[in-house]
Amino acid sequence: MVNKQKLEDMTPEELGKLFPIQIVPYDNNWVNIFNSESRLIKDSLGDNIALKIEHFGSTAIDGLSAKPTIDILIEIPLLTDNLKETITKKMSELGYHFIWRTDEKIPYMHFVKGYTKKGFNKNVFHIHMSDKTHPLWDRIYFRNYLRQNKKAAEEYESLKISLAEKFKYDREAYTNAKSEFVKRITEIAKNENDSC
Repeated sequence: MVNKQKLEDMTPEELGKLFPIQIVPYDNNWVNIFNSESRLIKDSLGDNIALKIEHFGSTAIDGLSAKPTIDILIEIPLLTDNLKETITKKMSELGYHFIWRTDEKIPYMHFVKGYTKKGFNKNVFHIHMSDKTHPLWDRIYFRNYLRQNKKAAEEYESLKISLAEKFKYDREAYTNAKSEFVKRITEIAKNENDSC
């Protein structure tokens, strides 16, 4: 029976229907939501585990329409089995569900909160964790570039709106379709940063 099924047991198609992609106008409160959640995580993990916390993704770019998902990037020490177990336990106590992500060249820890069998529940968070050498940290270049380049931010916004209509129920296809733009802008941002 679908009502009793766990989210992990659902197919990508079922999850897509339950959690459609919706791009909404920028909300000034996203920064406050990030600040509040990052304090909660920092207090739980402590300074020796949560070495650095960054708000990234579209909700971190002033004025940009976005999926109302707060993306948080956390620098942690080099991962060991003990550290992974400690983090997973503490994040679970905060209501987070752990996903071991293997879609990058180097796997990393990913946590989500705000998804229920009835759809989204209040604020939705995606937490990405890695040590500072992981390619995940390239996302800060992308964020900073869009914060400083209004034309690129507007181009990205238009792309996301059109892709959200096309792939409303397919998160993977939506993300993949954005990847070329993200990669191109990230490379420009890194090259500019290196030449400074």
